[in-house]
Amino acid sequence: MEWLTSPFEVGFVARALWGGLLVSAVCGLAGTWVVLRGMAFMSDAMSHGMLPGVAIAALLGGNLLLGAAASALAMALGVTALSRSPRLSRDTGIGLLFVGMLAAGVIIVSRSGSFAVDLTGFLFGDVLSVRDADLVVLAGALIAALLITVACHRAFTALAFDPRKAATLGLRPGLAQGLMVGLLTLAITASFHVVGTLLVFGLLIAPPAAVSLWADRIPVIMAGAVLLGAASTAGGLLVSWHLGTAAGATIAGLAVACFFASALAALVRDRLPLRPVILKGH
Repeated sequence: MEWLTSPFEVGFVARALWGGLLVSAVCGLAGTWVVLRGMAFMSDAMSHGMLPGVAIAALLGGNLLLGAAASALAMALGVTALSRSPRLSRDTGIGLLFVGMLAAGVIIVSRSGSFAVDLTGFLFGDVLSVRDADLVVLAGALIAALLITVACHRAFTALAFDPRKAATLGLRPGLAQGLMVGLLTLAITASFHVVGTLLVFGLLIAPPAAVSLWADRIPVIMAGAVLLGAASTAGGLLVSWHLGTAAGATIAGLAVACFFASALAALVRDRLPLRPVILKGH
């Protein structure tokens, strides 16, 4: 059993584990709504569309979180504006902004003297370099995500399944959509500088999608997503330690592998014939 516990006795691996667990919790809460609302493409675009703000903040010596949040906000406002056009679909607007923001970010980063290092860090992060201050930020983000999730549960549920009914019930779907995007922005911006956009997107989508194949109730999906993300984090760090692979990519890859395993199991379940129930008399 020593090979299971010995890696986590090392200080930086223990901090990486705690950071991954906090990211898993935040992404499990936000990712459930992303999956139910069908916002996966938008969340991917926002996670990569943060690059210009991060690059400008880095070049000016500013706060990376504020730069990322500003970029994500600009992305969300741009998608909202373009989606109002009757000639453009929502996916078209997201795709155009995704490419434009990413290209602008790469151009800005390329002007610095450490293009490859900066871009690699943005995409893949370094979960093994998590500091105590990062854990405090993630803990604060988790508390905020919990408050938003609890306060907006009814409005988010109605918005995810029937926006027109949400308007009929007076739940203000426009405001609910804005708060949902805000929750998504919180999850991405609070986590990316610790683990990179690859791991954030992996934990944001894969665990809730895997659990949604087996559960119908939203709280159950959330809880299952948090647990699956936590298991992927611990398992990914363990595999990374013993095999010498990149920690963040291993965690994200394991989370996606869990989704495909869940999807395969669900496919087998759906194709199995139902066994008739035989009632025996006394």
